[in-house]
Amino acid sequence: MPEADLPERLRLRVVALVSAVLPSVTPVPPPLRKVAGFAPARRARLGGQAIWEALADDAFRQRAAVQVAAVPAQADDPYDAAARAWLVRDEGWASVVDAVVTDLEEATAEDERVHGEVVRLNAQVAALQAELATARADHRAEVEAMRAEHKVLRQRLGQARSALREAEEQRDEAVAARDAAATAAEVAVAAADADVRRLRAQVEQAEGELTASRREGRAHRDQATIRARYLLETVVEAATGLRRELGLPAVEGTPGEALESSLDEPSAAPASSAPGTPALLEQTIALPRARLLVDGYNVTKQAWATASLEAQRSRLVTALGPLVARSGAETTVVFDAASAATRTVMPAPRGVKVVFSPQGVIADDVIRQLVAAEPRGRVVVAVTDDQALAKDLTRAGARVLPSAALIGLLT
Repeated sequence: MPEADLPERLRLRVVALVSAVLPSVTPVPPPLRKVAGFAPARRARLGGQAIWEALADDAFRQRAAVQVAAVPAQADDPYDAAARAWLVRDEGWASVVDAVVTDLEEATAEDERVHGEVVRLNAQVAALQAELATARADHRAEVEAMRAEHKVLRQRLGQARSALREAEEQRDEAVAARDAAATAAEVAVAAADADVRRLRAQVEQAEGELTASRREGRAHRDQATIRARYLLETVVEAATGLRRELGLPAVEGTPGEALESSLDEPSAAPASSAPGTPALLEQTIALPRARLLVDGYNVTKQAWATASLEAQRSRLVTALGPLVARSGAETTVVFDAASAATRTVMPAPRGVKVVFSPQGVIADDVIRQLVAAEPRGRVVVAVTDDQALAKDLTRAGARVLPSAALIGLLT
């Protein structure tokens, strides 16, 4: 096979084999003497063309073939075998070289096909990269647009939040102003109610004083002298009969002594003007046109302490029905509702009246007003254990009895 037809790959293998043994080939052609002094790798790389041209000399080729044959061949390497066959040129070497050349040509064709496919794929990759670059550019543009829109939305959100905070502050201010106005109105209403109650009390007191004054005026008229004397005798006789009926002991001491005794013991409970037993209480309220005033919760909290307030009221009012029916006394039960905004409407037996104190007024003050409204001389019986209230009522002319006396009649 001519040297010019030897494939490039096989030619390089021949040059590599000869460059490895070049120092051992003697004599070395003059053009290769300098190359023979190079390292093996540099010989093939720098003096490859000179070695190939020197192999055109059959004598040099044969001497190089002898040295190459002394080097162990690479097993299962067809290119190494073809290169050695081309150098040695034993019988049948051309068929060996042609078979390898044929394989190389087929491999070269396959390499070219693969190279073409690689070129096509590289073109596709380039096109895809261009599309990707375009898509990235579009994406960047969209991202920039979205960022700009996001910035605008954040600005609008900040403005909306500021407006919301201002609205909430205005709302809080309005609520505070409303609460302040409501508080001021409540204070004004309470003050007005207190003034109304005070004025009503003054009016009632004035009416009571006017009534008492009129009665006293009528009693002192010259035209009523005989009638007054007759009434006085009747009262004396009635008092004498009542004293015998009640078995009252004879009066001992003087009014001054009783006053001095009360001054010596200021903390003692005020004396009751009527007996404290249930039986004598019933006899007292059975007197003509007797008036019975009951301090409601003061009695119920001793009689039914474990029950609810509603149950206490109901039991007291219900139990008073039979007692009032027997005695005929005008009866009023006063419950404390000074701190309550509403008043409970509850049924009462015939002859029993239920009163709740107005808001801001305690039941004790209502009982004081009821006693003050009664004329002097009428039998007024108040049932309470409140010592301060009992003292005021006794001074006003009422007969004060302990709660135990009434509880004894009801239970």
